[in-house]
Amino acid sequence: MRVAAVQLNATANKDRNLETAEHLVRAAAADGARLVVLPEKWTVLGDAEALRAGAEPLEGPSISAARAWARELGIALVAGSFAERVEGQERLSNTSVLISPGGQIAAVYRKIHMFDVDVGGVSYRESETEEAGSELVVGEVTDVRIGLSVCYDLRFPELYRILALRDAQLVSVPAAFTLETGRDHWQVLLRARAIENQLFVIAAGQIGEAPPHYRSFGRSMIVDPWGVVLATAPDHECQIAADLDFALQRRIRASLPALANRRPESYAWPEAVSA
Repeated sequence: MRVAAVQLNATANKDRNLETAEHLVRAAAADGARLVVLPEKWTVLGDAEALRAGAEPLEGPSISAARAWARELGIALVAGSFAERVEGQERLSNTSVLISPGGQIAAVYRKIHMFDVDVGGVSYRESETEEAGSELVVGEVTDVRIGLSVCYDLRFPELYRILALRDAQLVSVPAAFTLETGRDHWQVLLRARAIENQLFVIAAGQIGEAPPHYRSFGRSMIVDPWGVVLATAPDHECQIAADLDFALQRRIRASLPALANRRPESYAWPEAVSA
């Protein structure tokens, strides 16, 4: 199965973001990709005001456009993540949407882990504007089970282990990793999640600068279950592609059965753990 990751330099200019995303999705499909992954906040990336101004409901124009692209091109599409306005909810959700080749919504995941950190001289507080999700999600399209995650989720291995135990074959990681953390952690974390769970990982990132202080690392990547990096993006907007060999995945899981050799009865969590 040929897959692709789209790398964008999204800003608060939604029209420009959608136009560039569509161009790269079409290029990926023309290159033979049957599954394409867009990055985190591919519709709008900016400060809290920009996110609120650009937020849409699930049935809004951006996801409707993505569904139309998938239907026309006959591809599965992970519409990265977007700022979702949820009825009855004050804060926005950071929402990833899996779309089938028929243009139907196959799965919806709302980012669980909020990026509340201080890094590179910048204070990030996603929880001030975004509502944390609570449900882990595996969707199925074209007979492939796809686990959904978003950016900062990558630092929480429990999430990926559960997705693997729910029979995910690959995981999508739409992201806007910061330049500072990306340089040292991005590839290491992606390969670790792939190796320890024997999963394919498709990581579509933002690249470059966006107001007021975003500097995204880029280097979108596709990794196989052995941890081999099949494709890496250069430092500009583009799409990268690779062919996934699910027979190889089955052989890896059979010859090195780490998932089957687990001992869940020994993994009791401490009764009280605080941050």
